[in-house]
Amino acid sequence: MAQRILVIDDEPDLLELVRHNLDRNGFQVETAASGKEALEALRRSQPDLVVLDLMLPDLSGTEICRRIRSDPELEKLPVIMLTAKAEEVDRVVGFELGADDYVTKPFSPRELTLRVQAVLRRRNAEAAVGAVLEEGQLRLDADRHRCFVDDAEIVLTAKEFELLRTLMSRPGRVLTREQLLDQVWGSDIAVTPRTIDTHLKRLREKLGPSGHLIETVRGVGYRFAE
Repeated sequence: MAQRILVIDDEPDLLELVRHNLDRNGFQVETAASGKEALEALRRSQPDLVVLDLMLPDLSGTEICRRIRSDPELEKLPVIMLTAKAEEVDRVVGFELGADDYVTKPFSPRELTLRVQAVLRRRNAEAAVGAVLEEGQLRLDADRHRCFVDDAEIVLTAKEFELLRTLMSRPGRVLTREQLLDQVWGSDIAVTPRTIDTHLKRLREKLGPSGHLIETVRGVGYRFAE
């Protein structure tokens, strides 16, 4: 069965362009021209991935992403943000809200299709792993997307969770910033390696007494303590 993509944008020409290219690559595509239409579509049936414009006439794309991540039935739904805003701060806000990728306008329809395929591959690989990772007081439940320190649940963003899962699944192995970007954001994502430093600083703070398990290897990258 073809994977279903919900494309949310208020530009009719762009919706048709994206729909045509995704359809040609074997996806089943549904479109929505406003936040209200998008939420109604999500309530009717959950797609496999959402392509979400940041600027909509009613609800903002960030608000829709926030609602998706706060809904237990939708929280793992992959989201690619599609927007004319190209500043790094806008990308960081999108990722902090749990976006899986970020494409700026104008864009190549072929590039968007490749990113859709890459995000779906990563999500399918994550689902296949399905394990509980533990070290000391820290426990990460990949199946349920939950993190605990000393039995107290720690709320992580999608990117923080994936960074921690990536490091915990390779204890003792040093991963460069570029490798982490490739594993968590995809090799073609337009963010800088400093993004990794910012996310890991916040992740350590959230983990409290277990934050020291994420070690910095100066001049190289990061590793999870053995």
